[in-house]
Amino acid sequence: MAKRFVCSMTEPIVQTTAGKIRGFQLDSTYVFYGVRYAVAKRFQPPQPVEPWEGVKDTLSYGFVCPLLKQETPSGEEKIPHRYWPMDEDCLNLNIWTQSLKPDAKKPVLVWLHGGGFVAGSAIEHVAYDGFNMSQYGDAVVISVNHRLNVLGYLDLSPFGEKYQNSCNAGNADLVAALQWIHDNVANFGGDPENVTIFGQSGGGMKVWTLMQTPAADGLFQKGIIQSGVVEDFFDGEGDGREVVTAMMEELGVEDVEELETVPYAQLAAAYLKVSPAIAAKGGYIGGRPKANDFYLGDPRQIGFTEHAKTIPVLIGTVLGEFSFGHGVPYKYDMSEADQIAMVEKKYGKEESAKVIEMFRKAYPGKCLTDVCVLDTMFRAPTIDFIAKKSVHPESPTYSYMFTYEFPIDSGKVAWHCAEIPLVFHNAELVPIYNTPGVTEVLQERVFSAWMNFARYGNPGNAALPAWPACEAGVENTMILDTDCEVRVNYDHELVATCLRLAPGSLHDEEDDAPKMH
Repeated sequence: MAKRFVCSMTEPIVQTTAGKIRGFQLDSTYVFYGVRYAVAKRFQPPQPVEPWEGVKDTLSYGFVCPLLKQETPSGEEKIPHRYWPMDEDCLNLNIWTQSLKPDAKKPVLVWLHGGGFVAGSAIEHVAYDGFNMSQYGDAVVISVNHRLNVLGYLDLSPFGEKYQNSCNAGNADLVAALQWIHDNVANFGGDPENVTIFGQSGGGMKVWTLMQTPAADGLFQKGIIQSGVVEDFFDGEGDGREVVTAMMEELGVEDVEELETVPYAQLAAAYLKVSPAIAAKGGYIGGRPKANDFYLGDPRQIGFTEHAKTIPVLIGTVLGEFSFGHGVPYKYDMSEADQIAMVEKKYGKEESAKVIEMFRKAYPGKCLTDVCVLDTMFRAPTIDFIAKKSVHPESPTYSYMFTYEFPIDSGKVAWHCAEIPLVFHNAELVPIYNTPGVTEVLQERVFSAWMNFARYGNPGNAALPAWPACEAGVENTMILDTDCEVRVNYDHELVATCLRLAPGSLHDEEDDAPKMH
């Protein structure tokens, strides 16, 4: 069915702080692609965009940040990707909205993409498209590109005051984007005092690092962290002197300022060559925010800032996280003895009976083989994050676990990124999600939860049972599946036991995994 398209010399045009921009309208939704929010010089803080005369077109996605190395497409039936032209001139954002009236005051959702702090982009996943979220949620949806890897998170501060925050330049870009949104979003129908930042994997990490960044205080009011807490990822000892010196030697340069003009491909190649040996001996190699006066540090280590305590949080993980590869063939036809044998191989014969008992109690109705891909890498530190955040009464913390089983390979455990299409109301764009009579119901539950949290600070909705916030010592976790219910501290002992018996395991299927974006 044809949609109504509008893009003329007079509409839709919006005034921003730097000048006017033109997007297009498709039915009820106004779209603006590749909007510049700041300008960056390599290793330096982002600077405001220079004002312009006339009207700039924002009809195409902007460049995305260059990657350290070429990616290989895989798992596209589960996580369809879009690969886009890359350039350091990547400080841009995309906007979908239902109104251009300054008094509309619609909730604003700002998507921070995954890929850790080294890869990914605002448009990498097909499911990142904000059109349906804006339309069905009557909201302003914005996705942000920013500097990554050596461009956004390499510490050159030992080489001079000029580079004092180069280790957090990528997060400084995000602060600049949030400031641009605060200053401009009213003209796109949004409420600058009702902004929710949300992200998955590295995007979730960006949410809580921004909660610990004083420069971002007041620029967002709520945070959603999807599979975004990991152990021992931040705040390593040391600085960038060793890795930067090694890069300079590899590149044959004597002055650190020469790194500002080295072609990116050479810079990335030098980093990839010298950093593994430094990391192997525990040295700092960057690639993530580093605690300083700008970013204060991991709240699980240093505590939440006074402002972070006031931010309502919706946080959770998925059952399988790294279960990207093929499922267990005919798992429901396996004998119990064969299922138990799989568990014993994973966790050892001595304590497998205990693991089996705890798993069946935590996940009644799930196939026993699923415990072999049970996530602990994200779930264990997420439990800790929730415990430490929920003791602060200043704002609520809501917990979820996504456990839906997908119709492929006799039933596939939910994997890292599996909830994203439902969050964006984009299940129709991803082949594996299309189960008539099931997908629509599950999407309504998940989408409504995210939208209600963004609008009201509470994910509760008519499609779900009552969803209480967590309390000190009480994690009320909403199980999101074909049957939804709240369970209390239901998997804590199971996760702790599996983590102890298989520490650091990313499961046997990791080798088949798509990129963690």
